[in-house]
Amino acid sequence: MTKSWWKLLGCALLLYSVIGGFLMPVPVLPILNESIRNLYFHVPMWFAMISLYFVSVVYSLKYLGSGKIEDDLLAVESVNTGVIFCFFGLISGSLWANITWGDPWPNDPKLNGSAIATLMYLAYLVLRNAIDEEQKRAKISAVYNVFAFPVMIVLIYILPKLTDSLHPGSGGNAAFSALPMDNMLRLVFYPAVLGWVLTAVWIMTLRYRIRLLENRHNTIS
Repeated sequence: MTKSWWKLLGCALLLYSVIGGFLMPVPVLPILNESIRNLYFHVPMWFAMISLYFVSVVYSLKYLGSGKIEDDLLAVESVNTGVIFCFFGLISGSLWANITWGDPWPNDPKLNGSAIATLMYLAYLVLRNAIDEEQKRAKISAVYNVFAFPVMIVLIYILPKLTDSLHPGSGGNAAFSALPMDNMLRLVFYPAVLGWVLTAVWIMTLRYRIRLLENRHNTIS
C-alpha cells in the first residue's frame, strides 16, 4: 500500500477533477462561456504527454550510457503512452476550437506544430518497428528521441509565442493566468493536471511491466 500512494492520489484527483469539472461553477468569460470547462481536460492531457515524453528522453539518455534494455523499454513505453494522451489532447482541442473559433482545425501555428510533433513521435515508433536487431534499434531510436523532444518543445511552445496564434499565451494573446479566473477554477485545474500526470505515469508503468514479461517469455522460448 505504501508503494501505491501516488496511484491512489492520482485516482482521487482524477475523480475530483472530473466531478468538479462538470459540476462546479466557472467564471463567465466572453466567447468561452461553459466551454472553459474543457480547460480541466484538454490542457492536462498535454501536461501528461509532455511529462511522459520527458521521461522517455531521460531513459533514452540512460540507455545510451548503460546499454540496459530496461531503460530502452521504459523510453519506448513512455512514448507509447504519451502518444495516447497526445491524441486525447488533439481531440479535446479540436472540439474546443470548433466551439470557440468555429473551426475544428484553423490555420494556427500551435495546432500545426502539434500535428508535426505528433507525426514526429509516430515516426519514432515506425523507426523502431523497422529495425529488427535489438541493440541497433535501441541505440538509433534513443538518439532520435533525444533530438525529438527539444524540437517538439520548439514546435508547440516557442514558435507559437513568436507568431500570431489563437491560443492563449501566444501571439500577444493573454494567457489563462491573466484572465479573470476565480479561485474555483484553479481549485479544479491544478488537481486535474497532477491527477492526469500521475495516471499517465501509472499507465506507462503497467505497459512497461507487460513488456518486461513479454521479453522474458520470448527469452525462455
